[in-house]
This record gives sequence, C-alpha cells and structure tokens, in this order.
Amino acid sequence: MRKAIFLVLFPIIIFCSCDNSDKLADEVAKINVDLKVYRFDREFVEAKPVDIPILKQKYPYLFPANYPDSIWVSKLQDTLQLEVMEEVGKSFPDFESEKEDMEWLFKYIKYYFPNYTVPKLVTVTSEVDYNNRIILTDSLLLVGLDNYLGSSHKFYQGISKYIANDLDKQYMTRDVASAFAKAVVAPPRDRTFLSQLIYYGKELYLMQQLMPLKNEAVIIGYAPEELDWATVNEEQVWRYFIERELLYSTNSKLGPRFLDPAPFSKFELELDNESPGKIGRYIGWEIVKAFMDNNNITLQEMLILPEEELFKRSGYKPRKL
Repeated sequence: MRKAIFLVLFPIIIFCSCDNSDKLADEVAKINVDLKVYRFDREFVEAKPVDIPILKQKYPYLFPANYPDSIWVSKLQDTLQLEVMEEVGKSFPDFESEKEDMEWLFKYIKYYFPNYTVPKLVTVTSEVDYNNRIILTDSLLLVGLDNYLGSSHKFYQGISKYIANDLDKQYMTRDVASAFAKAVVAPPRDRTFLSQLIYYGKELYLMQQLMPLKNEAVIIGYAPEELDWATVNEEQVWRYFIERELLYSTNSKLGPRFLDPAPFSKFELELDNESPGKIGRYIGWEIVKAFMDNNNITLQEMLILPEEELFKRSGYKPRKL
C-alpha cells in the first residue's frame, strides 16, 4: 500500500518541482543584465609601442605605476607572450557564448541579491596563474583566458593532472560563481571540521542555485566517475568521519586530507587512490541540501546560519545505495 501511494505521489512531486523551476527561470529571464566585456588580451596583442599610454589610460588597474613603459614594450615583443596570445586567440576568437553564460549567472545573482551591481568583465592573460584565474571585485571581473585552454593543452604539461583538469572553458562561469560565493558566505565561526564542511557546503549550494543548469560534477569540479564514487560511498565516508570522531576535531591536517583540492582524499586506507579529492566538501554540500529540504528558509537566511545549528536542523542522513 505504501509503495502504491509513493508511485502515485512521485510523478506529482516531479511535476511540481519542474513547474517551480520553470517559474523561477521565467522570472530570472526577465531580469535585465547588460554585461560589458572588454577584450584587453586582444587589444594588447594588436598594440604597438605608441599605444601603451592609451592602454594605460583605459586600463589603469592593469599597469602598476612602478613599471616603466619599457616593460610593456618588451612584452609586446616577447616570443612566449606572443605564443600565449596566439593560443588564446585560437580558443577564444570571440567571447559571445561565454558572455551569454555569464549573463545568465549574473541574472541569477541579481534574482537572489537584487542590490548586486554587475561588474565589467575584462579578459586578460596571466602567464597561466591558475590560482588567480578569476579576480572579482565590486566593479571589476578579470578573467585569465590562458587558464581555460583545455586540460591537455601544452601549456599545462608540467601542472598536476587534478589541477589541469580544471583548466577548461566549461569551468569559467563556475569559477566566477565560486568567487562570488566566497565573497558572500561568511567564514566558519570556529575551527572544527564540521564547521568547515558546512562552510564549503554553503558555497556549493549557493553556486548550484546560481547555475541550475550546470551538472553537479561541474559545480564541484569532479569528473563524472568521481561524482559517482562520492555518491555511492557517501554513507561509508560519513561513517568514517563519525567513527573517528572527526566532526568536532580542530586538527589542521583534516583540511589537506578531506577539503583541499587534491588528486584523492586521504583516509589512510587502501581505497584512497579510488576516491576523489575534497570529499569533505561533497559531504558538506549534502548536509546543506538536506537542511534546505527540511526547513522553510530562504537562501540568504541559510547562508548566515551558524554551522552547528544548520547541522542539527538538517536531519542529514547519508544515502544508502
């Protein structure tokens, strides 16, 4: 009988969920976002030495005052710099599809945060400074295009595979959403492992709301098989954390083991090499999802909720597969 009731209700639940999603998408689509994009990378590669003062006036934030013009003239003639520019030009002859994707992101940001001011977007090259491939301020968004040439690009040959995997244009909008989330989500209130789990869970949940059409693997930066592993082994990972009393530990080694980007998570077991990195972030994400499913609360209210309170009210139970 219970199974029969579920079979009747399940299509209704799915229909209501889809209907709500469609209404949200319609509301978001009506939000006006006029994203201004400036291709500094193209302007620089096409410039002549006499154009440097003009570029400095147009983009003063890209030209440190203590650098003489001779530095920039040298860059115009540098063979490596020219090769980088050429490769970027091949991958990004225009920026139209990326702009459209970004505009949808900013529409969702303005839906949830109406007072947000959309920054102007400036594309640059950064000598493959992947740690700073996105710089987001109140009025400016810098995007280092040479960090999005594809994981197998020759420029990335000396970079660890788990890092290079992220250096693809499909992750560009995700990286901007991540930068926004980091600016919005308050840091953990304490140093416990649980608080850090929830902090990253909030970030990922917010990113998911801002990019509802992106799959979860892209949002967290997993390959599809890594997300499958996390899903299948969620209960075992949670049990590991509980049995070893890690949730309220303040051991600083837990971050590198379970939260930081890495080729795999470090359980110190034989299965380590099979696991994806930052598995703790995935668990935190699942906790926040459970909380939002079980509580009538807005996104903004959730983001400022203390981590301990969120966990206790989440009713989180890892899925059993």
